[in-house]
Amino acid sequence: MEVNEKVLRKVIEDVLKDYVGGDKPQAKAPTVPQGSSNMELEDLGKAKQGIDKKEVVIGLAPAFGQYQNKTIVKEDHAKVLREIMAGIEEEGMIPRVVRVYNTSDVAFVGLAAAKLAGSGIGIGIQSKGTVIIHQKDLAPLSNLELFPQAPLLTLETYRDVGRNASKYAKGESPSPVPTLNDQMARPKYQAIAALLHIKETKHVDRHKDTVDVKVTFKGGL
Repeated sequence: MEVNEKVLRKVIEDVLKDYVGGDKPQAKAPTVPQGSSNMELEDLGKAKQGIDKKEVVIGLAPAFGQYQNKTIVKEDHAKVLREIMAGIEEEGMIPRVVRVYNTSDVAFVGLAAAKLAGSGIGIGIQSKGTVIIHQKDLAPLSNLELFPQAPLLTLETYRDVGRNASKYAKGESPSPVPTLNDQMARPKYQAIAALLHIKETKHVDRHKDTVDVKVTFKGGL
C-alpha cells in the first residue's frame, strides 16, 4: 500500500498555510473545532483525582475529536474511543475520559491519565492513533504497553487495549495486545505522521489544566 499523494499534499498544505506568512504578520481567523460528527466531547472543568479503584482513565491529546477527527488510517475518532471504552467495560471496570492540554506526547498524556485514575492505570491516545497503557508510578518513558505504529492499529486493537488496561487495573498480568507487523509502515507513513503531530501540537497549551470530558456518542455508531 502506497501513501496517497493527494492526501499527503493536502496535509502538507494544511500545515504549511499556518506557518508561512511572509514578512508581514497576518491576522488569523478564529479556529473552529472540526470534531467527529458521531460524538460530542464537552470539557467539564479541571479533572479531579479519582478514588474509585475500578476507574481507568483515557487521556485524549489536545486535538483528538476536536480539531482532528480521524486517525492516520482514517478511522473515525468516535469509533476508536468507543472501542477503548467498551474494552474497559467488558472487564468490569469504569472508563473516564479526560483531555490533556499541556502536551501532545503520548507517553505524558498516558501518564497524566494514570495519575488521575483511581486504579492508577491510564490510556493515552494521540489524534493520529498512537496509543499507550501507562501506570501512575512509572517513569514517563516507561509504560505497560506502547503501540507506536498507528497505521497498523485496528478497531479490534483499540478494544483490546481497553481490555488489557482493565486487567492491569485489577492487578492481573495480561499477555500484551497482539499487533500487526509491517516493516514498511514507518517509511510509508512517516511524513504524514510528522505533519499530523505538528497539527496536534498547535493546540498544546502548557498553562491549561487537564479537564474531565463528557462523551456523547451519536447515531450511526
